[in-house]
Amino acid sequence: MIAYVGIGANLGDARANVRDALARLNAYPGCRLHAASGSWRTAPVDSSGDDYINAVAAVDTGLDAHALLAALMHIEQAHGRERPYRNAPRTLDLDLLMYGDAIIDTPTLVVPHPRMHERAFVLAPLLEIAPDIVIPGRGRAADCLPGVADQAIIKLD
Repeated sequence: MIAYVGIGANLGDARANVRDALARLNAYPGCRLHAASGSWRTAPVDSSGDDYINAVAAVDTGLDAHALLAALMHIEQAHGRERPYRNAPRTLDLDLLMYGDAIIDTPTLVVPHPRMHERAFVLAPLLEIAPDIVIPGRGRAADCLPGVADQAIIKLD
């Protein structure tokens, strides 16, 4: 199964944290990094603090969606992720954006991520690695770009 993971950080060495997250995803049992976008810089959305460094990874996984979410949380915790309040600045944030073409709505997991189509920091790196991707229940990700045109985003590498 190919799953897409949003990666973001704005505390500490954010670029190094994003690179390390990619390495940890590739090394996690039941996961293999299939593709990764470059790094993108964005201002915080519904948050404060320094700019974020963002990326998206495609992960080939044998884990079910909830086990993959647990793996993402484990990697966040390894980076000292704290959740003092909603949208707090973070050393590392990993979001399960899509899990194949599944639509999941449970108390602990909603996939596709409910706001991914509203975020340039998700769409730009996602489209870099999967230009024709379709968001289940939403349609082509590329068709969502006009709705985020006002969100500043800069490609770093």
